Amino acid sequence: MLKRIIVTSSILLFFGLSEKLFAQDPEFTQFYANPLYLNPALAGTARCPRVILNYRNQWPGIQGTYITYSASYDQHIDAMGGGVGLLVTNDVAGQGTLRTTNVSGMYSYLLNVTREFSLKFAAEATYFQKSIDWSKLTFGDMIDERRGFVYNTNEVQKLQSKSGVDFSAGILGYSKRYFFGFAAHHLAEPDEGLLGPSKLPMKITGHVGAMLPIGDKTSQTFISPNILYQKQQNFQQLNLGLYVIKGSLVGGLWYRNQDSFIAVVGFQQHFFKVGYSYDVTVSKLTNATAGSHEISFQLQFECKPKKKKFRLVSCPSF
Repeated sequence: MLKRIIVTSSILLFFGLSEKLFAQDPEFTQFYANPLYLNPALAGTARCPRVILNYRNQWPGIQGTYITYSASYDQHIDAMGGGVGLLVTNDVAGQGTLRTTNVSGMYSYLLNVTREFSLKFAAEATYFQKSIDWSKLTFGDMIDERRGFVYNTNEVQKLQSKSGVDFSAGILGYSKRYFFGFAAHHLAEPDEGLLGPSKLPMKITGHVGAMLPIGDKTSQTFISPNILYQKQQNFQQLNLGLYVIKGSLVGGLWYRNQDSFIAVVGFQQHFFKVGYSYDVTVSKLTNATAGSHEISFQLQFECKPKKKKFRLVSCPSF
């Protein structure tokens, strides 16, 4: 998984075995239930105001689990010719030892190329802060061979937090049934290091999918095949997924990089959507991790009747 290489990086960071390290991003596996995190070009695609909350608990079977929260708001504004969005994420690692908070604002410009096909171009700016709680760290000079960790450490505490700005961009193309997108996050590759250089490498995301009805034109049943690819530094991830939507019920299954399966269930009504997913690890970490749990909640507000020139993107909700 893209994110959890940070385990190794953190150990090397604290014990000084590497002069240069690279951080990586948290990950949500209900990809389309956190659209602004996936691709800033998805801002405003629901047209009306939308609020989304996400919670992820990754590998709860391992001590010092990873918990990630996010909250977002977006809508389309006719006077601006596109969508605007605000995204806040908070990632907690090692029972609060390492925290990362991001606040992102984005704008996506809508271009109706033909009567059947539209494009969206997006730019995103992010303020980030990474902090470490030194009181939760232990070092070798704190150990007594009989009594355990009883001494104060002589290690010099350096930065407790570091902040900066980052930039991302995205593009989305869609018709009534098909869609594709591309996003490039961390264009500036900011330095997040607290003890030394630790750049956040650029993350490349590509995704493509379709919403295909089953039955006649009045059918409320759809299948949605999807492919999502991500690359960050030397780590690559390929996700193959399929959703089945029948009325208010949604079910889905994703396969990821010979590492895990992702099972998704969801319920959607006109003004709200709620989803749950579970990552089933199939690698050698299966028994140790206890999988990963993710919950999403979306609240869709009413707005003025849509104009003919606006075309909604037809893509999965989870």
